[in-house]
Amino acid sequence: MHNYWTLSQRAAAMNPSVLREILKVIERPGMISFAGGLPAPETFPVEAFARASERVLREQGSAALQYAPSEGYGPLREAVAAMLPWQVSPEQVLITTGSQQGLDLVAKVLLDAGSRVLVEEPTYLGALQAFAPMQPQVCGVAADEEGVKLDALHAAVGETQATAAQANYTANHPRFLYVLPNFQNPTGHSMGEARRVALVQAAQNLRLPLLEDNPYGELWFDAPPPAPLASRNPNGVIYLGSFSKVLAPGLRLGYMVAPKAVFPKLLQAKQAADLHTPGFNQRMVAQVLQEDGGNFLSQHVPNIRALYKSRCQAMLNALQCEMTEFVAQGMAWNKPAGGMFLWLRLPPGMDAQNLLPKAIAKNVAFVPGAAFYANQPDVRTMRLSFVTVDEEKIAQGIALLAQAIREAVRETGREVQAK
Repeated sequence: MHNYWTLSQRAAAMNPSVLREILKVIERPGMISFAGGLPAPETFPVEAFARASERVLREQGSAALQYAPSEGYGPLREAVAAMLPWQVSPEQVLITTGSQQGLDLVAKVLLDAGSRVLVEEPTYLGALQAFAPMQPQVCGVAADEEGVKLDALHAAVGETQATAAQANYTANHPRFLYVLPNFQNPTGHSMGEARRVALVQAAQNLRLPLLEDNPYGELWFDAPPPAPLASRNPNGVIYLGSFSKVLAPGLRLGYMVAPKAVFPKLLQAKQAADLHTPGFNQRMVAQVLQEDGGNFLSQHVPNIRALYKSRCQAMLNALQCEMTEFVAQGMAWNKPAGGMFLWLRLPPGMDAQNLLPKAIAKNVAFVPGAAFYANQPDVRTMRLSFVTVDEEKIAQGIALLAQAIREAVRETGREVQAK
């Protein structure tokens, strides 16, 4: 048969999601999955959406089912602007088809083939996928438990290339730095106040735009995170948010707050991509947000926080119980203060990708950490999601994972002896 299709260079740069490929494998019955970054379905406000759906169709049916403005449904844009913790005009708010589309639009508008973009190491896999088709040079910046390290950022930018006194960008000046300050995916790390202040100041000095992604900021356990980066320099930061983690991901509703200098081009990219985000979904969310006198989220989200905190603690307890023997060998994990993920590092000499088949054979799954690195992966790392599995299954799954690790350690020892 003839092949009639010639793929673009851009298509060649597209890669399958490692996570999506893993999810295909782990759908079998009995599998305990710590792999998916999926919100717990029991947190979805189904009844509230049933009421909203009925009311929207009854009162706004024709408009809800018609084409809609590309910017988004006016009342929803106003609601988003009102709930953000800094002064935002609704005219700066662009409703997106999930915050993932926000990443795609920013990539289309700000990246050229060969242009540099900076990301934390590790970073969100979906962002790497969104940037890749634009064929940029993606440069990882070393990070610690509070995010990007400032000395590494200065080294990545190159202080001689961009200073506040220079009038023009150099050819290879980074187009932006992508960061997730709150309960980062994949690590669960969160940026403290001092680091945020220092990062925003450094970015201003380097004339480096920031792309701030905040899908998890409302999922704190004991205390809310510090103010967003965008609130500290609104003209230098594009901010992405989402309703997926606080309402339901199936709605595919996110939003972007963009400076006036770039908003028009982002809107044009949105128009070319899908004309507009589904108007019916937008009107339903706007209706749900108005419930309880406009306090729906403030009453609903604490229930999500409580559930996720309980499951996070269950995973930490299980790790302490099952994995203590490996700590002396170099294993370590963090204690998230919110979000959906925990980051674990295996003992030296181990590779999480090689461990995965052994774990799946025992009916437990995780995501190897190497997929989240733009440049030099740490093969010892893995991401564990604690939100979609109940406490009993978490304990069982961590015990099974420990068994798989013990087997891998024994095999590694035999390989060393054989050499």
